[in-house]
Amino acid sequence: MLETVLSIVQVAISVVLIFLVLMHSGKDAGLSGAFGVGGGTGPLGGGSLVERNLNRWTVAFAILFAVNTIILLKLS
Repeated sequence: MLETVLSIVQVAISVVLIFLVLMHSGKDAGLSGAFGVGGGTGPLGGGSLVERNLNRWTVAFAILFAVNTIILLKLS
């Protein structure tokens, strides 16, 4: 039962993590340009604060992904 719940959580974390990584601006500005994250100004205010928060969320979800993976490996 616990393994099933953690597997579902793993899939949800994976989807969110993929979305967060795609939101980061790269050489081509990626998907972040579509939402105004990559530019200096946008609908969400200054790009630097938004980028910093995006980095924090990405790191947090990456850590959650790693911890959940380790727990799933220990359970099986």
